[in-house]
Amino acid sequence: MKNRRALLMMALAVAFGLAAVALASRWLLRQAPGASNKIVVAALDVNLGQRLTPEMLKQIDWPAETLPRGALRDGGKLVGRVLRTSVLRDEPLSEAKLAPAGTLGGLSALIAEGKRAITVRVNDVVGVAGFALPGNFVDIIVNTQSNERAISKIVLERILVLAVAQEVGRDETKPRVVNAVTLEVTPAQAENLDLARSVGTLSLVLRNQVDPRPGTTEGATKGTLLGAHEAPPAATPVAEPPPAAPPARPRMQVANAAPRARSCVGVIAGVQRTQECL
Repeated sequence: MKNRRALLMMALAVAFGLAAVALASRWLLRQAPGASNKIVVAALDVNLGQRLTPEMLKQIDWPAETLPRGALRDGGKLVGRVLRTSVLRDEPLSEAKLAPAGTLGGLSALIAEGKRAITVRVNDVVGVAGFALPGNFVDIIVNTQSNERAISKIVLERILVLAVAQEVGRDETKPRVVNAVTLEVTPAQAENLDLARSVGTLSLVLRNQVDPRPGTTEGATKGTLLGAHEAPPAATPVAEPPPAAPPARPRMQVANAAPRARSCVGVIAGVQRTQECL
């Protein structure tokens, strides 16, 4: 009885051991690199907006279990494509990081579909002391006159900074004071921005990059700044027209009254006779 139990335990141990070996072998085979797991990665650091060349690309083996989503396998088809974002050495490439086929290099490759790029002049104050860098989002304030009152109002929100001066790289974190900033806007926003800079002065407001909530404001005036009610501007008096002359009343023609009948009395004085009429 004891021998049978010992043999059973040994058989179970051997079975479990063989199962463990089989599972380990299968796991190792899955981790082994194969031809189907070769993907295209960057051979060196490449900045956004650059056109890819064969020297910038290479193929490496990548474990099938951790294959990046959208990873590309044919490096020959990527030659001549333009990057929409900067990539580091050995970073896998995907369509999401590339501009559409046929796009020329430069800033135009970074503009999203349906958007436009417009440049505004800034200085160390207007440009948030150089902290408005490519890839950041800003709001735009215009200071102008409205109904003879000074007012500051946010006119555009969450606008993407495409470039500062002639630099489009988004890896820099050091502030740069420049005299021009290029922004990505819709066609309607481009019209509003062009009008805003012609009627007043612009300021950029750096905002939290992950905060999409709009800032609903009515604008700031001198009255709201000082906490006092600002009286509306006096209306220009309008001269009232002179009163119209009353219409002439028609004259009534009165017919001449008929002559009143006269009473006459004859008077005899001696030999003379006279007649007196009343």
